[in-house]
Amino acid sequence: MSKFPRVPRAAKPLNSPIVKVARGLPDDQTLLDALAANRELDVGDLAKQFGLKGDDRRLLRQRLKHLSEAGQLDKRGRKTFGAIGALPDTGVCEVVERDIDGELWVQWGKPEDTKKDKAKPPLARLAPLKKSVVQTPPTIGDRIFARFEKTSDGWVAHLIKVLDQGAPKVVGVVRISRQRKGVSEIRLESVNRKTKENYVLTGQGLDALEDGDVVVAAPVGGITRYGPKPAKVIEVIGKEDEPKVASIMSIHSHGLSIGFNADTELEAKSAKAPGLGKRTDLRDLPFITIDPSDAKDHDDAVYAHRDEDEANPGGYVVWVAIADVAHYVTPGSSLDKDARDKGNSTYFPDRVEPMLPHVLSSGLCSLQEGENRATLAVRMVFNAAGKKLSHSFVRGLMRSAAKLSYEQAQAAIDGTPDDKTGPLLDTLLKPLWEAHACLTRGRNIRQPLHINSPERKITLDAEGKVIKIEPRVSLDAMQLIEEMMIQANVSAAEALEKHKTPLIFRVHEAPSLEKIGNLADFLATLGLPWTKGEPPRTERFNALLDGQKDGPHAEIINEVVLRTQMQAHYSPENYGHFGLNLDNYAHFTSPIRRYADLVVHRGLIRALKLGDDGLTDYEIKTLKDTAEHITETERRSMKAEREAIERYIAAFLQDQVGATFQGRIVGVTRFGLFVKLTETGADGIIPVSSLGNDYFVHDDVQHALIGERSGQRWRLGTNIEVELMEAMPITGGLVFKMLSEPEAADPNAPRARLGVRARTGQAFQPRSGKPGPKTGGRPKGFIPQGVKNAKKKKKR
Repeated sequence: MSKFPRVPRAAKPLNSPIVKVARGLPDDQTLLDALAANRELDVGDLAKQFGLKGDDRRLLRQRLKHLSEAGQLDKRGRKTFGAIGALPDTGVCEVVERDIDGELWVQWGKPEDTKKDKAKPPLARLAPLKKSVVQTPPTIGDRIFARFEKTSDGWVAHLIKVLDQGAPKVVGVVRISRQRKGVSEIRLESVNRKTKENYVLTGQGLDALEDGDVVVAAPVGGITRYGPKPAKVIEVIGKEDEPKVASIMSIHSHGLSIGFNADTELEAKSAKAPGLGKRTDLRDLPFITIDPSDAKDHDDAVYAHRDEDEANPGGYVVWVAIADVAHYVTPGSSLDKDARDKGNSTYFPDRVEPMLPHVLSSGLCSLQEGENRATLAVRMVFNAAGKKLSHSFVRGLMRSAAKLSYEQAQAAIDGTPDDKTGPLLDTLLKPLWEAHACLTRGRNIRQPLHINSPERKITLDAEGKVIKIEPRVSLDAMQLIEEMMIQANVSAAEALEKHKTPLIFRVHEAPSLEKIGNLADFLATLGLPWTKGEPPRTERFNALLDGQKDGPHAEIINEVVLRTQMQAHYSPENYGHFGLNLDNYAHFTSPIRRYADLVVHRGLIRALKLGDDGLTDYEIKTLKDTAEHITETERRSMKAEREAIERYIAAFLQDQVGATFQGRIVGVTRFGLFVKLTETGADGIIPVSSLGNDYFVHDDVQHALIGERSGQRWRLGTNIEVELMEAMPITGGLVFKMLSEPEAADPNAPRARLGVRARTGQAFQPRSGKPGPKTGGRPKGFIPQGVKNAKKKKKR
């Protein structure tokens, strides 16, 4: 408490007139003109401007307060005032909307706190970021610190700093319920199945919401002790019963950038294809593209033939031509900034969020059949054993001789060519397959990991509903393209290493000693030896996988070996690629959809002196930041893609609740088992409560739930039969009931280790085998933690 108590002042009516007027005090209009000219001033600045001192300064404050209460000027702080409709020089604002051109608009202050009888501050357009700044642009709902400028087109905000980049956003479904006395409560049901939090929607515009609206919202206010937290709606993105809303929810849940700003679109539309100029003319080489049948962009083309050099008998020459995206997307341009922000294209069952505008990704940068296209190409020479002897890069002009699908090319090789592939079979396709056989010999010597990761293909109808989910068939045509792209990537990394030009590597480090130790402990439970101290090598993993591929434990071993591996990422430091068993590896072959490849292209242009649009000194300086950023965007896209697929599959299975399916246990936790269905690849959970009348202990060594009393086991990789109990399209969640019998207890194994018990919800069964008291699955005397805490508080 203060030593000197405050004496309360007499309250003055809101609009009481100023009675005393000092000789030097300016009139109202003069004060308003001064504020309009300066946009914002504090009392001290105004007093200095008019030479006011003593009582005159006090009267000035009263005059300004009176004008503020009359709505003629804006009070912005304890001693700061501004003109109505004017923004300050700098200030904190919120990104509130995105217009049809993709430009962001901000509002100074706190829009939700604006009084009803007071005009809102004007919106300001967010100016493009400075070319010298590497910063992820803000998105709707973010708060930023900006400098404001008045232009002939209105107010413009120049970003100074993002205050809360990635501010928490919630995507959910609106639920409107009628309460007593006719008052409606509008709640938000989160689509994130990992959290059970719901929110109460507050703020303006709630009257326009309807039950089932899917919205993006931001939590507001502090932490509430009881009940749902408040949140305000930022944007309505669809309806829960719309089939295509699954992708839209994933896009917003993970903050993916949508569309492009106006400057980026303008640069893309203004782009011109280059002429031959100083480029190498490759138009006589019969390149062809081989892609998925539904591919819209074609960023790689291939051509192969026997090596005519007598010193290399049985060898092959393989050409890989890649779209020259670096010609169109130059460092510091708006195209470059948007591409870096996105990091990569994101692929959903019903749409693509591309890294580059359509006019480039499906137009000038796509290696379309019969069209001249700018390219950065590599010529690689292999010996008969598949070892690469040399490579060379050229920046050229090429023309694709044909556009083929994987299935089309494979059918021709298998003996059923069509009208298009028939004339190409002997001259182009067979030499490509011969070259692939050569490269496969080299691959077998190199020994990359043999992990099997099956994929699923989702087919939608015109309305976006799933009509079919089937395994994605692996064809030789796919493996051919994959291996040739890998060799082109290796060549790019080796070329830049040789010229000592910095680059972004695609790295995959060897498994850690801890993971190797866990693998050894698990294999010991199957009677398989694995020396912990021996360095990890792909040959050892492959010997294990190949040796057990026809055995009863093949699937679980494949799963555990996969979990032992590290996650690949981008880095300016070279740690090699363990999975591919390569010392030098960088992404080069997909610059239309990956920013990492574009950086590598620029590095090659700089190192090999192929133009003046190569990697800049500033880009080299910030390579670490770029590598970390695009690693994060890649993982963000993978999560968004996976969640969208889960929602589509849940919608597809919604009508099959009660049906039985074959599946495999792909995850073991203390609260249940994760299962993947064999036919559709759908993932769901089997709660531990459906596993039987026992207490289960999670054994992380055996990757199993083991019955504490019975010793029966549910192990990772086990094939099972399940019943679908619940399908939730909004969250993508599936809940199954176990129908199969558990694996019998191992008579030679010790009793399950005591650890965190997995409660089944059945009556407790002690070790003696005698049933305990029926306490809803809890031992006698069990008190929930929340109840314990409540009792402690009551005692205090």
